[in-house]
Amino acid sequence: MTKKISSSKPLRVGLISLGCAKNLVDAEIMLGSLLKSGVEITNDAATADAVIVNTCSFIDSAQEESVDTILESVELRDANRRGQAVIVSGCLSQRFREELPKLMPEVDAFMGIDQVAQVGDIVGRAIASRAEKTGNEKVKIQNSKTKISARLNKLEKSRDLSVHENEESLRGSEKFGKTKTVVSSHASRVMHHELVFDVTQRPVFIPDFETPRFRLTPKHFAYLKIAEGCNHPCSFCIIPRMRGSHRSRTQADIIKEAKALIADGVKEINLISQDSTYYGLDLRPNHSRAISSPEKFSAAAKSLAADATSICTLLRELNSLKGDFWIRLLYTHPAHWTDELIQTIAECKKVARYIDIPLQHIHENMLERMRRETSQQYIVDLIKKIRAGIPGIALRTTFIVGFPGETEASFNTLLDFIRETKFERLGVFAYSKEDGTRAGAMAGQLTDKVKQKRRERAMAAQHQVAISVSEKFVGRKIKVLIEGPANEKQLQSANVSSWEHGLMREPEARPASLTTRHYLVGRGEADAPDIDGRIYVRGKLPVGQFANVTIIGHTDYDLIAEPVG
Repeated sequence: MTKKISSSKPLRVGLISLGCAKNLVDAEIMLGSLLKSGVEITNDAATADAVIVNTCSFIDSAQEESVDTILESVELRDANRRGQAVIVSGCLSQRFREELPKLMPEVDAFMGIDQVAQVGDIVGRAIASRAEKTGNEKVKIQNSKTKISARLNKLEKSRDLSVHENEESLRGSEKFGKTKTVVSSHASRVMHHELVFDVTQRPVFIPDFETPRFRLTPKHFAYLKIAEGCNHPCSFCIIPRMRGSHRSRTQADIIKEAKALIADGVKEINLISQDSTYYGLDLRPNHSRAISSPEKFSAAAKSLAADATSICTLLRELNSLKGDFWIRLLYTHPAHWTDELIQTIAECKKVARYIDIPLQHIHENMLERMRRETSQQYIVDLIKKIRAGIPGIALRTTFIVGFPGETEASFNTLLDFIRETKFERLGVFAYSKEDGTRAGAMAGQLTDKVKQKRRERAMAAQHQVAISVSEKFVGRKIKVLIEGPANEKQLQSANVSSWEHGLMREPEARPASLTTRHYLVGRGEADAPDIDGRIYVRGKLPVGQFANVTIIGHTDYDLIAEPVG
């Protein structure tokens, strides 16, 4: 349990969280732990005693955003409130645990993924350290963003890429909980102030029901982290090194949290992890993580005891809970789908008819170079089985274009696949060269111009698919979750005022301007929070509740509806 921070008045802490939903849950845990410590949370950085920057380091652009945010926080501190502690948490400090303190001596504390629940103690120590420094030093930002980024990239190039793949999980070994290293920056040593540094070498933490948490999502939906870490060897990805090996929460603990969320009014539970289809496999006796391929995974899943935990047992128990809510399964890996999972989703009516299954590519050579462990034919067959086994399913996937060695022919294979498969939801990313990954050292790197052009072409292909998908919704009655009133920015983004002829069932219903009618924003089963399309409902309905609507039109990616009756 985190000790309460002693002070004549409560400390005030601000937090900036970057990155994905998994990082957001870490931020929620930090806020919950801080509140339990007696800390006040503030959105006004100028009045905060400490500011935490929860960083992302997945790709170069995310890493640059993290570095920018840290340096901006330091600049604001030095200009307005010199006694304020700046603390860096999350993936960037985990990834560069030894180098970052030396590059950013103006930061007061670095903490890793394992320390999110101990943030209260770290904040207290960071503020005390900052108080000692204030008045005794005049530290300016020593390194520019460009210099920091260049140094981090150089560091990654020197790493041994096989270390993570050759290590098993530390849990259950004598190394468990013993990988912490204390690092002091040169500037801190000179001033005789030890930097507050709490980053374990290899993360092992996984939250449980007792872990304090303050939700940042709206009341009606929440993310529920079911596992942490990843065992896959994808050549483009740094996540396993930052987040550690896959580690699942117990099913009973997840069910406790789900029950609490439902009791709190949550209508949509989004299950998240790095690979949700692997859930539970690491809990089996004498498990080995070397089962990433479809064949090995299928064999391992079939050999499980009748009472063993898996994603199927979890979905079925969640589905049995009382209440009217959706269960959304995010981040599934194509190599880990089974016939049992397809049957489970089909039989569990509370599980949203929506599958998030990042495929990354379809050309055989690209799949091999990406180390995806799935073949082109395997993917084609899997999609057919999912669509046949789960009527009405919406498939969401992501692809990477411009990967090293991608030829025009292999890219055209991907374009054909997009047009033929007609994914209901699809995202395309231009490959980001990450030093420290196998792909980063591959020959055949493409120019940014080529990568961006291919992304545009892939999105153009999906644009035509999206229109045809949206057209099929017109006239249907569907269940939606109402998010809240639509603001003008959202309506402009949706291009509601310029629907093309034929997209509306009744031309006279087309509004003259964005502000002449009242619209609500909703989501259907086919729309995950923040990443998919929206449903603009013309009328008034309770926010945070389910409603039945009739689809009366569409834009390119969004639907327009009105309440039934």
